[in-house]
Amino acid sequence: MVKTYELRTKDEKALVEELAKLKAELAKARIGKVSAAATQVKASKIRVLRKDIARLLTIINEKRRQASVTAFKKKKYKPIDQRVKGTRASRRKLTQFEKSRKTMRTLKKFNCNPCLLYTSDAADDTPCVDLGGRRIIKK
Repeated sequence: MVKTYELRTKDEKALVEELAKLKAELAKARIGKVSAAATQVKASKIRVLRKDIARLLTIINEKRRQASVTAFKKKKYKPIDQRVKGTRASRRKLTQFEKSRKTMRTLKKFNCNPCLLYTSDAADDTPCVDLGGRRIIKK
């Protein structure tokens, strides 16, 4: 049985070599199970080998994922598996840019008939002030 804390100290190359050894040993155990009479002992050995292989693959994947995270740490775009998942609704909602976009028809309507904002400040002499497409009419 292989301990995980021992596996975490090894580098990836050593882990891949150990994985190959375990897979070869598992193949031999499966052949021995078919030919030998002591199937009970072989079955428990096969179970242990399968668990060891799974443990080893898990640690290899963790190391690869951690290496990928550090490689993409300061990049603008990240791989899909490293992006923040959020909720399904939050992934589908419009971005701020998409919300603020206007269709050509809306832009034409706005340019032809800009929004009129009325104020009650009559102290000022200027009858109309232009604020980026909006006209403020003072009464």
